[in-house]
Amino acid sequence: MAILADRNTRVLVQGITGKSGILQTRSLIDYGTIVTAGVTPGKAGTTVEGVPVFNSAAEALERVEANAAISFVPPLFAKDAAMEAMEAGIKLIVLTMEGIPNHDVLDILAYASGRGVRVLGPGTAGIISPGKCKLGAHPARMYREGKVGVVSKSGALSYEVSKTLTDAGIGQSTVVALGGGPIWGTTQLDVIKLFNEDPETEAIVLLGEIGGGTETAAAEYIAGHVTKPVVSLIVGRAAPEGRSLGHAGAIIRGRAGTAESKMKALEEAGALVATTPARVVELIRKLG
Repeated sequence: MAILADRNTRVLVQGITGKSGILQTRSLIDYGTIVTAGVTPGKAGTTVEGVPVFNSAAEALERVEANAAISFVPPLFAKDAAMEAMEAGIKLIVLTMEGIPNHDVLDILAYASGRGVRVLGPGTAGIISPGKCKLGAHPARMYREGKVGVVSKSGALSYEVSKTLTDAGIGQSTVVALGGGPIWGTTQLDVIKLFNEDPETEAIVLLGEIGGGTETAAAEYIAGHVTKPVVSLIVGRAAPEGRSLGHAGAIIRGRAGTAESKMKALEEAGALVATTPARVVELIRKLG
């Protein structure tokens, strides 16, 4: 098994005829992901990498099967594309783009909640279940199939830590990058819950950063519900108060959102806290 994306995932690519859409579609197909259709208004009847293109998600789903959509449309059109995919029956939406207006993100998430749709992003690097499916920008060479689930806000941090695990011979069940915020669809807590319920995942790696309270919320859930070992790495320990570092959500206000407060919460919840990717490997190995 895996979480969110596996061998049964059938993918619709929105914005498939754009530069990013073409490049990423080729990457997904090369990995073995099953891409059944693309959508670009006005481009129906064309193909990209052998994938048929339709004018709308509804039109595509009349002809092919799809249960997930990944979107490469410009930020100002992201809301319309997401709504269209949800109305057509898609249950997993991956929003890769940054810069979607916050009110549009809130509208997308409210609509998704009412329809039982999971939204990953915005600004996400996506999901990879090594050996099964890739639904995003994760570089395939950095991953190997295994039993450690990895969740991160940052795509780059998920790449680095997963490569360190892979180089050490430790494979991953699924790696999920959530996006930089400040508003998320799927959260760290959501993914940890899925990993805890996944029979293939034997240990969980939680990668966090300064700012916000999502890691603290995850720690509270870990303390009360998670039965599998959790190893955590929080980056940004030397960050100055009040300065945003890279991600919109990565900003400290007083003691709230500091690396130290998150590390303490995770330790008290029973997680093993690392300070480097190499230390993550050491702690995973000690789990046996």
